[in-house]
Amino acid sequence: MTGSTTWDPALYLDFDDHRSRPFHDLLARVGAVAPRRVVDLGCGPGHLTAVLGARWPDAEVVALDSSAEMVAAARARGIDAEQADVVHWMPPPDTDVVVTNAVLQWVPSHRQLLPRWIAALPGGAWFALQVPGNLGAPSHALIRELAEEEPWRGRVDLRDEIAVAEPAEYAEVLAGAGAEVDVWETTYHQRLAGPDPVLHWVSGTALRPVRDALGADAYATFREQLAPRLRAAYPARPDGTTWFPFRRIFAVARTP
Repeated sequence: MTGSTTWDPALYLDFDDHRSRPFHDLLARVGAVAPRRVVDLGCGPGHLTAVLGARWPDAEVVALDSSAEMVAAARARGIDAEQADVVHWMPPPDTDVVVTNAVLQWVPSHRQLLPRWIAALPGGAWFALQVPGNLGAPSHALIRELAEEEPWRGRVDLRDEIAVAEPAEYAEVLAGAGAEVDVWETTYHQRLAGPDPVLHWVSGTALRPVRDALGADAYATFREQLAPRLRAAYPARPDGTTWFPFRRIFAVARTP
């Protein structure tokens, strides 16, 4: 992960199965056979880094994250994670695979970073990214809408829809850097359970900047005001579960 605000690894992992599925779908399209160095760029709590090590047991697997909390959680899992800012990272010359999963939406300059990273990778290297494509969905739009109302106006800086590109733009950026490109999108219809499940979902990610900008009491009030809006946008089914569309954008590039 990246960004200057704090992460709660335990809260993030409350939906581990749902959040991890795009990672596995992304990794399935990476065809590296015997990479020397594999980088998990934005490793989070390290729960998926071990998947990279299991797939490529002879590779040196490097885990990086800008969040001290996430690095600590990864190290607690036995992952030798390092704290590093994605913006200033460049791949060492023996890097044959880079995986960046649900990270670049937090990096405003990532469109400019992608060609630099592709140019720095050796021939035949693989670069795989996955980002959310749902920043315009009610789950995020309602947070921005509420943040523009009093007394919250001007107190929280939130990402808008252009924080990530559409699939065609990623295809153009990566192909323009000379890579072979495979780009696609998937919308997962997640079945969530429990009270206010969408509020709980966004509390681990989209509400992170709100939590850090407001004090504990104000954040609790913000959540109380947001909850009925999310319930209206994502109504519960008769059995109490809620369908949550979860659009993701994927790109896999291979250097010539």
